[in-house]
Amino acid sequence: MRDFGSSADPAVQAQLDRLAALSVPQGRLGLDTIRALLARLGDPHLALPPVFHVAGTNGKGSTCAFLRAMLEAQGLRVHATTSPHLVRYNERIRIAGSLIADARLAALLCEVLDAGEDLRPSFFEVTIAAAFTAFARLAADACVIEVGLGGRFDATNVVPRPAACGIAALGIDHERFLLAPEEGTPTLPLARIAFEKAGIAKPGSPLVTQAYPGEAAEEVERAAQRTGAVLAMRGRHWQAGADDDALRYSDEAGSLDLPLPALPGPHQPENAALAVAMLRHQGAVPVSPEAMAQGIRAATWPARLQRLAAGPLAGEREVWLDGGHNPSAGAILARHFAGRRLHLVLGMIEGKDPAALTGPLQGSIASLTAVPVPGHDHHPAEAFGARARAARDVPAALDALPADGLPVLVAGSLYLAGEVLRLNGERPD
Repeated sequence: MRDFGSSADPAVQAQLDRLAALSVPQGRLGLDTIRALLARLGDPHLALPPVFHVAGTNGKGSTCAFLRAMLEAQGLRVHATTSPHLVRYNERIRIAGSLIADARLAALLCEVLDAGEDLRPSFFEVTIAAAFTAFARLAADACVIEVGLGGRFDATNVVPRPAACGIAALGIDHERFLLAPEEGTPTLPLARIAFEKAGIAKPGSPLVTQAYPGEAAEEVERAAQRTGAVLAMRGRHWQAGADDDALRYSDEAGSLDLPLPALPGPHQPENAALAVAMLRHQGAVPVSPEAMAQGIRAATWPARLQRLAAGPLAGEREVWLDGGHNPSAGAILARHFAGRRLHLVLGMIEGKDPAALTGPLQGSIASLTAVPVPGHDHHPAEAFGARARAARDVPAALDALPADGLPVLVAGSLYLAGEVLRLNGERPD
């Protein structure tokens, strides 16, 4: 997998080339390497502003976007680290509201890579060490940190007592890593996913979650009891629901009527509600209902049910972009496009379920074009069924579609989504 990216800045590119050479030793699990690397950098993770730590299968990135927007609407300075990047590596590290500048990024990556050369850290471990080092050196009021993969062994899982931990929607994804047989872990797939995600629970910290099916909910409860985290689960400790006019939220402190998100998709009120619940169940950083409302309206999150602007790639056509690649994402897309026909342009990394999106969307698909995922092994057209045809890239796929007024959905991979944004001139900032 080649997710390290490229940069027009030679100094940044030199460090990205070093990152590209990193790999995780086969079978290595645990937090020992990231802890050792951080120790050499002065343990920056112990000097962070209040941390909001978010895991989940789907929705964790959007929840982070809502959190950041709400905190910033309160007038606070917020650091954030999310993954993956779409167009530029800089997107992974946001310092006090702005993407990290090239000069600072190059120096920081060089410092971290030099410090850990003999530790054989992974790409993601270096990234998180760099982010935490940057965050500890520049004052801010809060940090928003997105889990990369899973939770229990994720490199972000070293902050001793976050202001709040959150778990978004759960689903089956990254089976090779998260469902690998391990003694003492749950055997039911969704329960095992919940076990891994709930590994971010910390003593004394709120663990704020969505509602889950029985076996998954039980694993989250066990994690809270085991660690001494303060559980706040939807349906038990807080409630939320959306109608045509508002997002209705309530907990033991009272009720709020909040605006619906500007972010499209029937799932976004769920993610906004989780962000509200995380802020309401912590005491480190006061955020007013007015700031929550403003943040819900202001939050943006590229490549998640994003309608492309008129541009070099999309032209004037209605083109939607989504990086989803698992059945849960497919269900969300099916809800969004219910009752509409669409042209699906699909690129999926090899190893992902080819039917994850086509199954839920089958009643809406007018045509299906398979495209490569740049820089990655990917499914060929025949993996998506007899109706699928192949195109060499997204521009060729769009050029071959009839001018019939139907919307186009480009989906299946965030790596593909990043290339689409680049081609359409919509670089995240």
